[in-house]
This record gives sequence, C-alpha cells and structure tokens, in this order.
Amino acid sequence: MPSSDRVAIIGTVGVPSRYGGFETLAEQLVTRLSDRYRLTVYCSRPAYPERPATFQNARLRYIPLNANGPQSIAYDVWSMLDAMTSHDVILVLGVSGTAALPVIRRISRARIVVNIDGLEWKRAKWGAVARQILRRSEALAVRHADVVIADNQVIVDSVRERYGVEAQLIEYGGDHARRELADPVYFRSMGVPEGPYAFTVCRVEPENNLHLILEGVARAKALPLVAVGNWHRSDYGRQLRRQFGGRPDIVLLDPIYEQRRLDALRSNCAVYLHGHSAGGTNPSLVEAMSLGLAIFAHDVSYNRETTEGRARYFATASELAELLRTVSRGDLDQISAQMQAIAQRRYTWERIARRYEETFTGRSKGG
Repeated sequence: MPSSDRVAIIGTVGVPSRYGGFETLAEQLVTRLSDRYRLTVYCSRPAYPERPATFQNARLRYIPLNANGPQSIAYDVWSMLDAMTSHDVILVLGVSGTAALPVIRRISRARIVVNIDGLEWKRAKWGAVARQILRRSEALAVRHADVVIADNQVIVDSVRERYGVEAQLIEYGGDHARRELADPVYFRSMGVPEGPYAFTVCRVEPENNLHLILEGVARAKALPLVAVGNWHRSDYGRQLRRQFGGRPDIVLLDPIYEQRRLDALRSNCAVYLHGHSAGGTNPSLVEAMSLGLAIFAHDVSYNRETTEGRARYFATASELAELLRTVSRGDLDQISAQMQAIAQRRYTWERIARRYEETFTGRSKGG
C-alpha cells in the first residue's frame, strides 16, 4: 500500500449509495481503491437502519446526524474531527463543514482534499443567510485544502479568478449506468408511450427548469414526454403537476429508485432533456452521455463544457419546442454517437478513480 494509505471520505450520506452524485462517487472510489487504501467512509446513522461495519473492505463510521439539511454542517465537522488524527488523507465532498478546516490544519497532519461541488452558494434555492455561509465555506476550503477539486472547467476558471488558486479538474463517471431493454409490461403500467418519447429525470427545483421543459414539450406537439421527479416535495413541483399532469402527451412519474427500471426508461427514449442550469458537471448528464442518448441541454456554460458543445441547447420553452419539431432522426443518431464517444473518453469511473488517487499520493498539485 502507498505511504498515505489511510483515507477518510467525508460529506456523503454514506455507502452503499442511496442518494445522489457524491454517494455514487464514494461507492465507486471504494469499489476501485479499497484494495490499495485503508478507506473509511463516514455515514449518516439515521439513513441506515442496518449498519454493517464494512462495505467492500472499507470501514464504515456512523455519525448520529443527518447528512443533509440543517444538521449537515455539524455532520461534516463531527466527521472531520473524528478522522483528523487517524487518517493520512481526508477527502471532503462539499463545503458544508469546511469552517472547521483552520482548526484541523493546526492539529492534523492529514492531507486535505476538498471537492467544492458546483459553486453551491450560487444555487437559487438558498436564502441570503445560507448563501453567505456557503460562500464563506467555499473560501475557507480553497484557502486551507492541500488540493481543491472542481468537477467542471468553468468552476476551475472561477476558482482561479476569485482566489488565485489552481483547482484540479476531476469530473464524474457515468458508466455505472447500463443499457436496458424496454420492459413492455412495466412501461404500460407506468403509462409510457409505445412509440418514441422524450425523457427527463431530476429533482423538481426551479434551477432544473422543469417548467421550461414541460412548456416546450406542450408547445412542440412533436414527442410525448416521460418525466421522473419528486413532484410533491415543493410548491413548484405541485404547481407543475397540476398544470401539466392531465395532458395525454406528458407522463409525470414519481421518483424511481430501482436502477434497472430507471435505466430502461432512459435507454429507450428518443431524446434526453437536461434542464439543469447550476452545479457544474451534473451526474445525471454524464450518465445519459454514457448511455449514448441524444441530448438537448439547457444552454449554460456548465452543460456546454460537459458535452463539448456537441449536444443541442435551449434557453427558453420556445427554443426547446423548435428543436423538438425540427430535429431529424439522423441528427439524433449523430448527437447520440458524439455523446457516447465523449463519455468513453472522459467520464469513466476508472479514469475518475485514478485522478482521485493522484490527489491522495500528492502527484496532483493543488492550490
């Protein structure tokens, strides 16, 4: 094993993955690196009724707080304080608890690697106080980490301009998503159209622009849409469900947690609609690229960078409607092939794990 072989992974709900992008990242790092490192993954005790001591040779350490919501800062700080004297490397995913880094730097000799996520303080969902806390936390992370990781070149550029620090670009893998055949019985039970359809899946938040997608599909009258999301969690989602849920060309499905069924819905769509406008490199986008889906993405710099300008882009419902009305089968096939080629070159977990390993050993130089 390398000399810096004791690595703590902090900032996720835990493993096995049950939540989102950081949890998938943690699980993939465990899968690929636990034969070479003594890994500890910090997990939220309330999220795991059954609490095994290990997962794929990684040690699991349970903290009695929720990893998200109001307790997230305390959860991350508790995890870091617990890890700081018993690990050679502390990998922190997100900036919630990085206010503790100045103290940890004085006490611990651990190499600190921080993935600052997607400029979290810019997200519209945060109020003024939360935004200020996150902005301050990001500044502390950049100042006190040995290595700063950003998942999108746009964020790398922003960190350089704001702080004079060169962040390391490490994106996400998407090749854990698998092509699945259509399941006619399941599709019929969910109301999925028999012919070609557009598809989208995301948290139902304004910054993911479900209102633009639904309005664009309704205007285009070209392809039916299947949309998966947590429609009942917010006024925004409930309003969209009331407005569009009764249309025959729009199927609104609640969250689907079985990976194979979600992959089947994605794999068999004619076009994938990606409405995210914040957050850097979105895991759902690189998964869609790995599946070889034709992608229409919201026209922001993050999405153009992720897709290398080879997808199709929309900023308004009218632009999306026009794309849906005018795109040809040949265009979709070309986009599909280009997305998969980019994913195979950039968004494999083997490549991502290797880049993280470089930060653990010090071969990758941060700010």
